[in-house]
Amino acid sequence: MQHPAHPMRVDLPSLRKPTARDGADIWKLVRACRPLDENSMYCNLLQCDHFADTCVLAEMSGELAGWVSAYVMPNEPDTLFVWQVAVSEIARGQGLSGLMLQNIVNRPQCKDVTRLQTTITVDNDASWALFRKFARLQDSKLDITPYYTQALHFHERHKTEYMVTIPLANRAQLAA
Repeated sequence: MQHPAHPMRVDLPSLRKPTARDGADIWKLVRACRPLDENSMYCNLLQCDHFADTCVLAEMSGELAGWVSAYVMPNEPDTLFVWQVAVSEIARGQGLSGLMLQNIVNRPQCKDVTRLQTTITVDNDASWALFRKFARLQDSKLDITPYYTQALHFHERHKTEYMVTIPLANRAQLAA
């Protein structure tokens, strides 16, 4: 058996802060990642512009492959809230979501963050798997509580969102 002259190369993702010019492409990515809730294109533009320091865009082979929108909670500066995680179909199963989350947590803008929060519906298996794995990698666990309920908050039009909190144990020890 002959070996190819050029072995197959897998492109590593390039992670960067978004700019307003990325907003429309991110909007398209989120639309392609059903069942994610779509935001308006304007919302994605604002995320890329106003919250760029706590959002990340992933590119592979020059194509948009992933997106995480997050922000430090205004009234809780120790908490990073992850709003949305989207990974293109061609980039799934490669650990890209976890890399993007870690990229944000490691930024100087998150130096005071000692916990990560997000909300997840009970049937979103991909998100549960991502955040369970991320918690394990942080030597932590998930704290789960109903947050926005189907009856009270969504008037039966959306499933209950559970607040998931991941204490970032190593950061808490460093801050002490």
